[in-house]
Amino acid sequence: MPLRKPWRDLDRSTVARVPDRLGVYELGDGQGTVLAVDSGVLRDELKTALAYGDGEQVRWTETQTREQAADLLAEHRARLE
Repeated sequence: MPLRKPWRDLDRSTVARVPDRLGVYELGDGQGTVLAVDSGVLRDELKTALAYGDGEQVRWTETQTREQAADLLAEHRARLE
């Protein structure tokens, strides 16, 4: 199941508004196809994704702990396999 969040353009203004917290994020192409799903400190991860051009869109959800992020990530990666 994809994250139930709206897609946002992966650009500098979006990355500037991303919380500096742990979470899970999805990167997508221009049509909303999920290209990758990962976890980490959201702002740091999305700065890197933007720098490398890893996607055109992004959506994320915050988590409280690394364990919660790992569990959610595993759930979403299983969906993509």
